[in-house]
Amino acid sequence: MILITGSSGQVGSYLVERIDGSIGLDKKPSKYTKIVQDIRGNLEDALRNYEIDAIVHAAAQVSVVKSVEDPKFDAENNVIGTLNLLEYARKHDVENFIYISSAAVYGEPKYLPIDEKHPTEPKSPYGLSKLVGEKYALLYGELYGLKVASIRPFNIFSDRQDPSSPYTGVISIFVQNALRGKPLIIHGDGKQTRDFVNVDDVVSLIKIVLEKSATGIYNCGTGIEVSILELARTVIELSGREVDIKYDAPRPGDIKHSRADISSAISIGFVPSTDLRRDLKRFFFSG
Repeated sequence: MILITGSSGQVGSYLVERIDGSIGLDKKPSKYTKIVQDIRGNLEDALRNYEIDAIVHAAAQVSVVKSVEDPKFDAENNVIGTLNLLEYARKHDVENFIYISSAAVYGEPKYLPIDEKHPTEPKSPYGLSKLVGEKYALLYGELYGLKVASIRPFNIFSDRQDPSSPYTGVISIFVQNALRGKPLIIHGDGKQTRDFVNVDDVVSLIKIVLEKSATGIYNCGTGIEVSILELARTVIELSGREVDIKYDAPRPGDIKHSRADISSAISIGFVPSTDLRRDLKRFFFSG
């Protein structure tokens, strides 16, 4: 059986749907969550009735902004929670452990595209906690024989992002504002770029890693840069609304540019399918 942590979240919910023989664990109940349990808590009791062969660890505190406001809470979830899962995996001879990391581990790029050998100098507590969790996972692989892979997604988007959360992704915030006729707020000058990858591609890479018992670190993105201003204009066009774009101060911890080198993922069979305009329309404007 494959345990999916964070099964109420954006990535975890899709994983439960699309990976046969999987079971979801999350501290929040949902239709994707069979086991309601905080990853920092007693996993022995929560999982006593299950034979776990692999863990895909997607549970995390995922907000850069929240991590800056409360770095201790961020570390408790992303470091201690991960370590608790790794200890369970070690004690119960779980064969495969896939850690869902983040492109935030890189910090401000020294060069583009960013490959897996790029220096890791996070600019936020979130990026740091994801890097520490990743290093713990990889070390457990070396020390205890776990087959560990770390996947570093860039900017994931899907229709399961939560636009009501103040910490959600820029895409869902832009879409919500556009549909309500409210201005789209850009933090900074709008020239900052991101590599937006749809959730289907993230799930695809995770499934490939599982099927091949691949180990190591893999970027998950498209290799394409899109500016935040271009994103805003595309959302407005697709919404069919006449709304303004306004500018605000840059957010602490944000980087200027981002673009993934996905050569390692391609080498194990990954083929990205993301088309930003098409996927925005499919996820948010098809109705």
